[in-house]
Amino acid sequence: MHNTPLPAGRVREVFRAFLLLGLTSFGGPVAHLGYFRNEFVQRRRWLSEQAYADLVALCQFLPGPASSQVGFALGLMRAGPWGAAAAWAAFTLPSAIVLALFALGAAVLDGPVSQGIIHGLKVTAVAVVAHAVWGMAQNLCPDRQRAGIALAAVFMVLLVSGPMGQVTAIAAGAVAGLLLCQAQATREMHELPLPLSTGTGLVAGLLFVVLLAGLPLLASLNPAGSLTVMDAFYRAGALVFGGGHVVLPLLEAELVQSGWVAADDFLTGYGAAQAVPGPLFTFAAYLGTLMAPLGSSLFGASLALLMIFLPGMLLLVAVLPHWNRFRRWGHAQALMRGANAAVVGILGAALYHPVWTSAILGPYEFALALTGFLLLSVWKLPAWTVVIVLAGGGIVITL
Repeated sequence: MHNTPLPAGRVREVFRAFLLLGLTSFGGPVAHLGYFRNEFVQRRRWLSEQAYADLVALCQFLPGPASSQVGFALGLMRAGPWGAAAAWAAFTLPSAIVLALFALGAAVLDGPVSQGIIHGLKVTAVAVVAHAVWGMAQNLCPDRQRAGIALAAVFMVLLVSGPMGQVTAIAAGAVAGLLLCQAQATREMHELPLPLSTGTGLVAGLLFVVLLAGLPLLASLNPAGSLTVMDAFYRAGALVFGGGHVVLPLLEAELVQSGWVAADDFLTGYGAAQAVPGPLFTFAAYLGTLMAPLGSSLFGASLALLMIFLPGMLLLVAVLPHWNRFRRWGHAQALMRGANAAVVGILGAALYHPVWTSAILGPYEFALALTGFLLLSVWKLPAWTVVIVLAGGGIVITL
């Protein structure tokens, strides 16, 4: 390892490195992890290949945005708590600002061209979610047991509407994993060189639980206030297993079904989120801007953004001191296999409703969505180019 600057300089170094990635990292969480490896393992040599692989394994195990958690941990390793905050802010804010501005502009868009673009973005969401379901099913449901768990989750979500359906499906999937997924082989584990005190981890874990249990109670006392918004985004961030796309059904259940955000506006923003770099969780900035009263858009976007990222970061800090011991427990790995398979089912149900039912209105939309799916899965084009193609297609079929 080469010599590094003093801690204050390290924070600036972390911010600059992650700001460049936040401006250029298109392609979703898997691509982000590739960018991080190139930048911090191969080029800057902040950590070894083995240490990076184990850090990625940890963040994929936990609920929350995996690539943002990896970035947060890298900043923590490099420059302490301020480095972690700098890494998160620099990687997150570029796309969050763009999506918040889009939310402000989308409300005044009018005319056939603008409406065509919005229609194309909704169709884009169909292609992107279908591609995510396909890829996740191949990786997370490779056998009959996990395919069965995913199918059961589809029925559970359809039968139990709203947020409770997703929570029930994930919990049931985890239990099924304990019963059915013990036989799969586990890879060799290595020590993760990221020490945190047990006390710090305990405080973070308690705060995670207190907020998860306490925010719904506080929100029930004032259903029209900011606490309700905080609860919705915090709960969505706390239950996202398996990738950023899973936040779609969780937020839809919290915000669209409750009437906070119109279904068309929701899908338009989700389509736009595919065209920007950085984490998909910045979709929350768009939603927070839409939900905020006129004049408080910045507050709404900031609140939504902070609350959706907070649970994943708290869990990361809580687990780090115990991770090396916990991941050797075979039951934990089986539990996560079942939970991840259930996530595939949840996202599959969301692909039908609200994504498909809201965007596919006829054969032209179906053909456009199929084109987007093939561009992603066969031609391997980055998501932002598919957004441009389908937005243009939306204009054509609208005129």
